[in-house]
Amino acid sequence: QVQLVESGGGLVQAGGSLRLSCAASGRTFNFTNMAWFRQYPGKERDIVAGIAWKGGSTYVADSVKGRFTIERDNAKNTVYLQMNSLKPEDTAVYYCAAEITIGGRLMVRAGDYDYWGQGTQVTVSS
Repeated sequence: QVQLVESGGGLVQAGGSLRLSCAASGRTFNFTNMAWFRQYPGKERDIVAGIAWKGGSTYVADSVKGRFTIERDNAKNTVYLQMNSLKPEDTAVYYCAAEITIGGRLMVRAGDYDYWGQGTQVTVSS
């Protein structure tokens, strides 16, 4: 079992920045790919960014490329999403997700992830 606790969401003006954190507990952070998804009301969860446990390769969605950065601190079992130049369309509930994998290949579909945090609201005002 893996427990994920997100923090750092909130209200920010367009052009501002937020940093989301996701602390993992319950098992070793090794063999665990991590990702951030977001969900608009009535829509499915879409990946925003992911980071592999093996090699640290990353994936960033085109919609946020150049603005959002994902990184992980294995010593703290924590993954971060740095969000800069925020836009009103970034307003959503953001979820942290974990995939237990030996191979380390980074997946982008929500269905490939095994554990989820409770979600944190990010609201960007225009």
